[in-house]
Amino acid sequence: MKKEKTNKNRIPLLLVCGVISAPFFFILSIIQIFTRAGFDIRRHAISTLTLGDMGWIQSANFIITGLLAIAASIGIRYFLNGDKGGTWGPILIGVYGLGMILAGVCKPDPGLGFPSGAPEGAPTSMSIPAAIHSFAFFIAFLCLIAACFVLARRFSKERKQGWRIYCIATGILAPLLIILGMSLGTWIGVIMGLAGMIAFGWVSALSGHIQGKLSRV
Repeated sequence: MKKEKTNKNRIPLLLVCGVISAPFFFILSIIQIFTRAGFDIRRHAISTLTLGDMGWIQSANFIITGLLAIAASIGIRYFLNGDKGGTWGPILIGVYGLGMILAGVCKPDPGLGFPSGAPEGAPTSMSIPAAIHSFAFFIAFLCLIAACFVLARRFSKERKQGWRIYCIATGILAPLLIILGMSLGTWIGVIMGLAGMIAFGWVSALSGHIQGKLSRV
């Protein structure tokens, strides 16, 4: 009984971590977009901000965001307590967090003139750290999309059609933007960034929604 009460007391703080995760990541990224010399969001992906002398800031951004997402997944798991979507939904969000951490530890290859001194063209080969970075981010994003559909089923059961539609829309729109960005090859940073805002923002919105429900219990 005492352990159960302790877990309930932890939930709000864990959910706050989820609420701030997306704003934290994108506010810090946007500051760097406008202050890092040579970075052009139309040509460069946000992950390339991990490169160069100040790259540690974006690496830390990835890692901290991942830790915040893992904390949120634990809070969501406590709240759902094994109900429909209460196992795989939080697990998938937790794996997204782990992927973000790994993507922060392993950096992409320099190219397209960033950072200063990098080749003007795109990298012709991929280093092992860059391959791990790409794989980790792909898995993180894929898990988020899967979590959207897992929790859409839960909201459908609860007859919360607004949230069900939001989950499904996020699960469809975010990967479509990724595909669009990769196929166009221009404005890739902007399009990929929008996809991230939609997907990462869903974690923050979900955490806030559950926190609101908890406050009414």
